Amino acid sequence: MPIEILPYHNEWPLEFANFAKGLRRVLGSDALAIHHIGSTSVPGLAAKDIIDIQITVKTFDVLAEKRLEPLGLHYLDQINRDHCPPGMSLEPKELEKRIYKNLSRPMNIHIRIKDRFNQNYPLLCRDYLRTHLMARNAYAEIKQQLARYFPENVEAYYDIKDPVFDVIMSGAYDWAELSAWQQPKSDG
Repeated sequence: MPIEILPYHNEWPLEFANFAKGLRRVLGSDALAIHHIGSTSVPGLAAKDIIDIQITVKTFDVLAEKRLEPLGLHYLDQINRDHCPPGMSLEPKELEKRIYKNLSRPMNIHIRIKDRFNQNYPLLCRDYLRTHLMARNAYAEIKQQLARYFPENVEAYYDIKDPVFDVIMSGAYDWAELSAWQQPKSDG
């Protein structure tokens, strides 16, 4: 399926909110937080039509596929960590995650441990892009151009997009320090 970057859709936050209710109902307090992350969580940002959700947990032990399968979620056991930004040296556990795909509506459900590097990263990313329109617009342009040049090559798309995004995040870390950014409360 070709990579397609769409203009921002106002329905994306509503779709997140509706699905998050089901996640909260099934996971209860085992989900310390449920956040809308990724490009669809940033108003005005062009994105692939895939809702990304992060569930924050104390430990992966609270997960059971039988709890999530009724919501149409399928566990992807071949993906168990996030990429490490170039130049960083992180313990493997700091990048560990579990991921599920929604089988009916394109969604990625990322499950990460509270206060680990990879749990903080998408929240800081989202909040930074929400408050820095120039970075948001530049990121949209990068994604649109990559999709134009590599519509059928997902690996090339991410091989370029991920390090470019890590450059954007260097500004986000400075902003977080200057603004005393804190992890936001749960969205769902």
